[in-house]
Amino acid sequence: MEGYLDTTELMDSRRFHIAVRRLADGFLYGVDRSPYLGSGLEYMQSRPYQYGDSVRLIDWRVTARTGRIHVKEYEAPKRMPCYLLLDTSASMALGSTKLTKYSLAIQVGGGLALACLDRAMPVGVLGVGEGDVRIEPSLARDRVLEWVHRLRKFRYDERTWLGRRISELGRRLSSRALVIVLSDLHDETALPALRLLGQEHDVVTIQFRDPAERGLAGAGVLLAREAETGRTFVTRGARVRLDQESIDRDLKRARIDHFVVDTDQPFAHRLRNFFRARDVLGRGVR
Repeated sequence: MEGYLDTTELMDSRRFHIAVRRLADGFLYGVDRSPYLGSGLEYMQSRPYQYGDSVRLIDWRVTARTGRIHVKEYEAPKRMPCYLLLDTSASMALGSTKLTKYSLAIQVGGGLALACLDRAMPVGVLGVGEGDVRIEPSLARDRVLEWVHRLRKFRYDERTWLGRRISELGRRLSSRALVIVLSDLHDETALPALRLLGQEHDVVTIQFRDPAERGLAGAGVLLAREAETGRTFVTRGARVRLDQESIDRDLKRARIDHFVVDTDQPFAHRLRNFFRARDVLGRGVR
């Protein structure tokens, strides 16, 4: 269909699901899948039986020791929701390698979603392009897999609204959340919005970068076309290139964890170590 990119041309559904599952297992490598077992409730104490208590809650060990019937009391765990902000704009879909920034972002986002579910963390998704992609946090695995596969086909002429979406999400959140941004950070308004969001929430940025974006500094004068508007212009390579040092510095000052995925280099092992070292998914359970 004209105006759309289908990433299934590079990987069928079965192989895609395997790749996502491997990433999820990598994020959980060396940690428990969920600190909550059974019904997802945490044992607090035992107390004497009262009329109306379910027999399923009887604490047989305490009952046998005291000679009086006792039941177990549980407390529901506090689960911090995780929001995945996925960049669906045109700049994510264009690249010089076989797998584009967007293709990798979908895989990483899917792996993160499954890893969060294994940790009993509700997952929500927010598209930061022009398209209206908004999935509220949920623990339903089928729902997560549905949006992962649905987002493999998308428009490749969208503009980026990353800064706007971040600001909208910040105003909407009423309690602390884990926010993971998957983007190439081509929106100049994104960094100020991220700094503001990071003051009240746990924010992580995963930046996707094409090798061409690293090699334009000495390219001289270029005739370029802006991916999201179609506008052509003449410029120098250094001006097209992202100021990576400035991005790294600003995010570090804002205490926002930042990881760069280069589309031409292996990244899974480094990304796994990044999440483990910073205990990113461990923040989601309080």
